[in-house]
Amino acid sequence: MDIQKKINKWLSPPFDKSTIEQTSLMLDNDKEIEDSFYKDLEFGTGGMRGIMGSGTNRINKYTLGKSTQGLSNFLITKFKSKISVVIAYDCRNNSRELAQIVADVFSANNIKVYLFSDLRPTPELSFAVKYFNCKCGIVLTASHNPPEYNGYKVYWEDGGQIVPPEDSKIIKEINRIDYSDINFESNKSLIQIIDKKVDESFILESLQAGQLSSDNTIKKNITIVFTSIHGTSITLIPKVLNKAGFNNLHIVKEQEVPDGNFPTVFSPNPEEKEALNLALTLGDKTNADIVIGTDPDGDRLGIAVRDNNNKLVLLNGNEVMAVLIDILCSKWKDENKLNGNQFVGSTIVSTPLIDKIAMNYGVDCKLGLTGFKWIAKMIRDYPKLNFIGGGEESFGFMVGDFVRDKDAITSTLLACESAAILKYNKSSIYKKLIEIHLEHGLYREKLISLTKKGINGSKEISKMMNDFRCTPPITIDEEKIISIEDYSTSISTNLMHKTKKDINLPKSNVLIYVTEKGSKVALRPSGTEPKIKFYISVNTSLGNIDYYDKTKQNLDDKIERIIKELNII
Repeated sequence: MDIQKKINKWLSPPFDKSTIEQTSLMLDNDKEIEDSFYKDLEFGTGGMRGIMGSGTNRINKYTLGKSTQGLSNFLITKFKSKISVVIAYDCRNNSRELAQIVADVFSANNIKVYLFSDLRPTPELSFAVKYFNCKCGIVLTASHNPPEYNGYKVYWEDGGQIVPPEDSKIIKEINRIDYSDINFESNKSLIQIIDKKVDESFILESLQAGQLSSDNTIKKNITIVFTSIHGTSITLIPKVLNKAGFNNLHIVKEQEVPDGNFPTVFSPNPEEKEALNLALTLGDKTNADIVIGTDPDGDRLGIAVRDNNNKLVLLNGNEVMAVLIDILCSKWKDENKLNGNQFVGSTIVSTPLIDKIAMNYGVDCKLGLTGFKWIAKMIRDYPKLNFIGGGEESFGFMVGDFVRDKDAITSTLLACESAAILKYNKSSIYKKLIEIHLEHGLYREKLISLTKKGINGSKEISKMMNDFRCTPPITIDEEKIISIEDYSTSISTNLMHKTKKDINLPKSNVLIYVTEKGSKVALRPSGTEPKIKFYISVNTSLGNIDYYDKTKQNLDDKIERIIKELNII
């Protein structure tokens, strides 16, 4: 269907008066009307995300309603009866209203709905799916996207996001739905409001998973600065830390109140230093040992700690993951729980250092595609193995399996517990990271994310992937490329031995180049944003701590050379 036909449909029933008026107002703006209708907003393999507004390429009552109607049809076909779902929403503009619309559609299809009374972090939604023994869960969120975005993620009965084979079957059902098929007639008797009981159970599980010590004397000398960056984790993190024995907690007041406009930051993303500027300022003022910020839906966290010069420095997601994985494995070892049946989870674009840490403890390290749903799926795929924890480079981490998604609440507790115990023992998280690098090699990573919006942006991204695929580089920073992994074909090519082998993961539009010295460059289009991402990893052995800063700088310089060489700036 061409754009004009789509527009004409949205100017008459079944679309309501408000939607028709919104669409009419766009008619004089060629660019806006084109971007709003040039394609259908896709329900991807985990849900959907986009700019709010009228149109087929926007988040609104009808695009969410269509997905929810299709999902309802699938649930009824698969489970027949006694179907229940749980719905949460974050601090974003319109999240509450959109959550109610989703609840109305489910209830109109005779599906029981548990709806949170107010905003809640995403990990609590994952927990609530199993808590209520639901078949499905929905959280209204657009993670750390700009204020104009919203969306929803879909969780399955194990508490993890939907994965094959359910995802493609749900998408197929949604694609069969016409907007006139959506049943918005709410059955209020099937919607139950939930709140404190679930909170209390989640907090108890979080404490059990994230606490390293019950000795509060260890925690009394640790100073913490926390910011929710106007997001949902303010509802849980202060309570969890207080119950764990942390009393010297300073909250960034300017960012304490949930606000979908995120007025104090350009982007509410803890991966970006600017989002934590206020927290770092408060950290210096209070002489904090650790500064933590979480994203709007409370599943990612950024951490700053004191370096050897007593300066607060931000750790990247790979560094945080390395420290927390090592600490968790060490805890399991001290408790005599390691017997060869344990594993940690990571992703193909995260630091290779995790595999080395795990191997040191006799723990398996399993790798999945980008996206935390694949780490959660590992727990389902390996039921006879014990899951210790897992993480990804994009500031997500999960402790144990009581939640089946990245969890900034429990991870914040674990990071604070780690900082407290290390300080009590005359060490620090920064020194712990150096110890890991001394033992396993110094790894440095960097993510380059290029934004390409609209129709032309999508074409640019496709061309870049095609160019790298068809004419791959031969060397990277004068190091021979020895292997190319193409996840779109599931083929790994060894250039030294001229052999090929299958990649035993689902197909994905990802390319990875590995050099003879272990440098790695991965590239992939984002599944949720108009971006193409480049992940660069370099490493070297570190024989002497005296050369730590110099060696680190040399690796950072190497990364900059690679960025320039591959023209990805």
